[in-house]
Amino acid sequence: MALEDAKNQVDTALTRDGLKGLSSENTFGGITSFLRRTYTKDLSGADMAVTGIPFDQAVTNRPGTRLGPRAIREASALQPFDPPYGWGFDLLSEFAIADYGDLAFDYAHIDQFPASLEAHITGILDQGAGCLSLGGDHYITFPILRAHVKKHGPLSLLQFDAHSDTWPDDDMSRVDHGTMFYKAVKEGLIDPARSVQVGIRTTNEETLGVNIIDAREVHESGPAAVAAKIKGILGGHETYLTFDIDGLDPGFAPGTGTPVWGGLSSGQAAIILRDIAGVNVIGGDVVEVSPPYDTTGATAIAGAHIATEILCLMAWNRR
Repeated sequence: MALEDAKNQVDTALTRDGLKGLSSENTFGGITSFLRRTYTKDLSGADMAVTGIPFDQAVTNRPGTRLGPRAIREASALQPFDPPYGWGFDLLSEFAIADYGDLAFDYAHIDQFPASLEAHITGILDQGAGCLSLGGDHYITFPILRAHVKKHGPLSLLQFDAHSDTWPDDDMSRVDHGTMFYKAVKEGLIDPARSVQVGIRTTNEETLGVNIIDAREVHESGPAAVAAKIKGILGGHETYLTFDIDGLDPGFAPGTGTPVWGGLSSGQAAIILRDIAGVNVIGGDVVEVSPPYDTTGATAIAGAHIATEILCLMAWNRR
């Protein structure tokens, strides 16, 4: 049936009838929405929406993550033929998921960007859909958190990353992808005692009380034990999941701005994400995919799979 469908399906991001269903469209053709979902700004009846945030003006090293959303969407074209592996339910057929397109902003007015992004995400949440964002550098999580907290109140944070991003910075006007979680804690957006950072492998003495499972602990304890520890910390608290692609080792994700050796493997990340099913994930993002530094496309492929896993986590408690 899939081969027969492939002869007739094209540009399903525009031609699909409704927001549900697998897709057999040729991977190498057609409009590359995320997972071939329908492009729409009307989220009536949508369970979740995916949006791109092509912003990379907050980086401290290599740029290029403004191209991340486009690359992740293209990489995702291989996935919607079948239900996501290992979850036991058909995400794409059972849940209405839309591609909301990208944030529009004036790249020359960086000072206006945070408010523009917060309003963009608020517009999605106000329509009743859960939101998954594709970055973009990691600063984007800060305005996104503000939008989610307006709806849900203070959240737990589950962060996969090589860096804690809690370096002290009390200048709220600064746009920096290494200090936004310091600001998020100080602003009361996240509860550090019920938050977890996974894969950390750079020195920063300022933890602000956030629970840290560093990369070495992942390697030594194993991903299943780490997943159990994460669930024990987060409990049933509403959680925002942010995955910086440099949480993975550069051998698995070289296309990123601040790569650090000794990180998680894609297999470890997959086990952790699947084993934390049941955590109350209400939103998330995948950030720091920089396609210019990876000619193989492996980093964008990892980003597309991680984004799909986050959608599965968001859907788990809605089944």
